[in-house]
Amino acid sequence: MTAVATDRLPEAARLTPRFDPERLAAEVRALSDQTWRNQRAYGSSGQLPEVSIDWKILSLRSPGGDPTRTDPGGAGLVGFADTPLLDRCPYLRAVLHAIPAPLRSARLMALGPGARVHTHRDSKCGLPWGRLRLHVPIITHERALTVLDDREWHWPAGELWYGDFNRLHHVRNEGTTSRIHLVVDCMVTPALIELFPAEFRRALPYSEVVFAREPVPLHEWELAPLCRRFTLPAAFADWAEEDEHPGEPDLPAEITVDGDRLVLAIDGGQRIALVHLGGATFRLEGWSDERDLRLAPDGSTVLRIRAGRTEREWKRG
Repeated sequence: MTAVATDRLPEAARLTPRFDPERLAAEVRALSDQTWRNQRAYGSSGQLPEVSIDWKILSLRSPGGDPTRTDPGGAGLVGFADTPLLDRCPYLRAVLHAIPAPLRSARLMALGPGARVHTHRDSKCGLPWGRLRLHVPIITHERALTVLDDREWHWPAGELWYGDFNRLHHVRNEGTTSRIHLVVDCMVTPALIELFPAEFRRALPYSEVVFAREPVPLHEWELAPLCRRFTLPAAFADWAEEDEHPGEPDLPAEITVDGDRLVLAIDGGQRIALVHLGGATFRLEGWSDERDLRLAPDGSTVLRIRAGRTEREWKRG
């Protein structure tokens, strides 16, 4: 795994908002009529198989607002939206509105008694990639543990916590009742950083953070002149994992108009909508500003991947 400057920061931090644990728990218990679905991961090849342990999900935000999606989503044709379930949860909606950053997925995640999630990393989930995973414990106990870099944490109900989940970590429930957290994936803004403890902010190299840029609309008549065919590095297409693809050939790619937007089609089946950030520079729909592509007026395409200040750039066409 590539080392980044933020590896020297604490592995977790409590953010300033606190929420009413009783109101949170009451709304979650009111959803007892819902079917909790198995957790799934998501990568460049799409949804991965369901987990086999007692790790269940109710989705409050998901790709396209689909309540059946238990994965955190990723680059694709649709952005993130509230699921119908959130209409039943006004206080949970208020919690989400208290996070001053563009929201991606929001899931209620229940880890059953005695369950343990294997040790792993959530690739590209952290400040250098512009994508954070925040936790609000709702129903919990002291034996519900999050372990980051071998350090055990118990996060009390009603608090908002950041964890650097790009580090090796696991979660386990050593109690006799389920542990339920609201897990929110979001992008990074300066306002969100202001919620971190002062000592964390003093140690944070802001130049190593990928901040979210505001989308900029395009007129429909601007779209067609930006369409093109080119070849795309295999590393750029593999947005969910490490970017090392030594010796792999470029992939054929094409940008076309789909309604009022541009879509990137990559040989092998990926189709990803593009979000304009200004200056004919686009990020991938459903992903952060970790990677972008600029459609130059000479017909060339400049592709970039970032991890903090470290960049890889290619010019094609």
